[in-house]
Amino acid sequence: MHDTTALLIELGAVILGLGLLGRLAGRVGFSPIPLYLLAGLAFGHGGLIPMAASEEFIATGAEIGVILLLLLLGLEYSASELVTNLKTQYPSGIVDFVLNATPGAVAALLLGWGPVAAVALAGVTWISSSGVIAKVLGDLGRLGNRETPVILGVLVIEDLAMAVYLPLLTALLAGLSLAGGSLTLLISLGSVGVVLYVALRHGRLISRAVSSDNPEMLLLVVLGLTVLVAGVAQELQVSAAVGAFLVGIALSGEVAEGAHNLLAPLRDLFAAVFFVFFGLNTDPAAIPPVLVPALILAVVTALTKIATGWYAARRAGVKTAGRWRTGGTLVARGEFSIVIAGLAVGVEPRIGPLATAYVLILVILGPLAARWTEPLARRFSRKSSPKPSPKAPAVPDQSAAEEPVAEAPTAEAPTASGPTDTAHSHG
Repeated sequence: MHDTTALLIELGAVILGLGLLGRLAGRVGFSPIPLYLLAGLAFGHGGLIPMAASEEFIATGAEIGVILLLLLLGLEYSASELVTNLKTQYPSGIVDFVLNATPGAVAALLLGWGPVAAVALAGVTWISSSGVIAKVLGDLGRLGNRETPVILGVLVIEDLAMAVYLPLLTALLAGLSLAGGSLTLLISLGSVGVVLYVALRHGRLISRAVSSDNPEMLLLVVLGLTVLVAGVAQELQVSAAVGAFLVGIALSGEVAEGAHNLLAPLRDLFAAVFFVFFGLNTDPAAIPPVLVPALILAVVTALTKIATGWYAARRAGVKTAGRWRTGGTLVARGEFSIVIAGLAVGVEPRIGPLATAYVLILVILGPLAARWTEPLARRFSRKSSPKPSPKAPAVPDQSAAEEPVAEAPTAEAPTASGPTDTAHSHG
């Protein structure tokens, strides 16, 4: 009875605290993600007041939060749009890998950690946080922007690449033979292929089977199906996030819109829990010794992500302002980086604190970069442009008119109420 009481008190305090932090962030026009993380850091292991009673519950809630974030991202796009994105965005995926995995691998080798640790740290610096970016896109009202499909295309390629990378890393860390590693990889790729095939060929049948006029039944069926597929995907060495995303793209039309509206409040709650959990599992005392190398790595890979976004958006024909927004939005690292670091700790214990400090820096810098990269680029471009001659007629400033007005109606000001609740129909 005492344990249950302590659990209720802690959970109530956590949820109330998250609500107050969210309101504070909304008042100052700022994403609440960094505040959630710092709150978790303050009350986690080695923090001010450790919360032991609710730790297991919050861990489960954090997993559900990532799953719901990716599910609602998937609901925004159909399976055919996903395949088109993959076909058109794969060069951007290659550039993303080269620019962002290389700094991590080089850093591990310079620190003398060996080739296996280099492969692990390359993954930590390579993969952007789908969870953080999904939340940021909602907070800034950018889900309907011209550049958002480009951002999602890069994220989807990264998430699907995890289906190859994680089994390979696991095999390297365990010292498996070539045959054992190849079998794990084949199972992973086969699972992704099957789910993609079902989503493409039988998405309408799935939507029809899931559809219900009763909101309660629709909520239970969609949520249950998503968690089940995510769990099976994870059991087969595929990311649970990929599984949830594929469920989202398999649903279309009115079912997708209804599910989005019902699940958006749950997503917001559990996504906040995820960010708190991330902070709870970080010991503040382990961060100062690795802060300098983590900061250097964070600055380098923030710049390489901005370059990646610029390249990907330019390939898609997005104007200059949208290219800067794309790059800034991709800066954040998060859940995958922590998963990779956790796997590699057994081989190189020092990779854990470094990865934690690195992700904390970029998970705080990420929302700031998403908001301010484009305005800063505009300001610097105006300062560096030559002033018109006094005798010559002034040339009108084209920078503000370069981007279509409809592209980013709310890009400069985040909404106070959090992510948008408007789902795009798949048609």
